[in-house]
Amino acid sequence: MAGVKILRGILNELRQASPNGCIKDSLAAKYVISQFKKYQTTDEQLCKEKNEMLFLGNTYLCYLQSSKNYKRINDEYKGAGERTTEETARMVGFKLPHDPK
Repeated sequence: MAGVKILRGILNELRQASPNGCIKDSLAAKYVISQFKKYQTTDEQLCKEKNEMLFLGNTYLCYLQSSKNYKRINDEYKGAGERTTEETARMVGFKLPHDPK
């Protein structure tokens, strides 16, 4: 049952990364599904350790999720030239005191 959860997670991440949201003709999705079908009888088939295939699938899922988070964070905080003091303070959650004029 854990294998199905990992497969669904990987396919969901691939769908979100796809430009049109469809992975029907995706080579990556076909490869992942073929690997899960190849090892569906047992996780131990041709493996040295008991849960090696589940670990490998979980690693791919973690990589896809981390790549998505990295892109989101990089887009939010990447250098956009010089920022004003007010923009920098707002970015980290602070407010500057107003000048009484």
